[in-house]
Amino acid sequence: MTKINETPQEQEKPGGQTEAEQTVVTQTAVRGPSKEVNRDARMWAMFCHLAGLAMFIPFPPIIGNIIAPLIIWQIKKDDYPFVDEQGKEAFNFQLSILIYGIVAGLLCFACIGFVLVPAVAIFDVVFLLIAAINANEGNHYRYPLTIRFIK
Repeated sequence: MTKINETPQEQEKPGGQTEAEQTVVTQTAVRGPSKEVNRDARMWAMFCHLAGLAMFIPFPPIIGNIIAPLIIWQIKKDDYPFVDEQGKEAFNFQLSILIYGIVAGLLCFACIGFVLVPAVAIFDVVFLLIAAINANEGNHYRYPLTIRFIK
């Protein structure tokens, strides 16, 4: 029996870890990957996501949202693993948005595309901004409805 001021002895489990160590491992596995702490990595990851706004630049408007994240990702992927992960995510999302936009554009012949084209653009900008904010905070963000071309 332990006294009030004494701490109980930790018993080692068969895996070689104490109960406290197993609790930390379990909590880490449940929470997922930790936040990125490197300020430069967070900044470049945010730029990868914000580069998708290049679709609004008049010169290459159709593929600007794919080329800009690709360039930033290719330049900084070897320096920071967080940028590598988020750059792939941004590129896959922008490529998926391009495909959705082309399909919506083709559906203009069926009169439904006139509603879908602006909806795809709004979806792109909203989730792009959410991803940029999360990347700036160091969170590992995954876009919804994204086709994973590069894993």
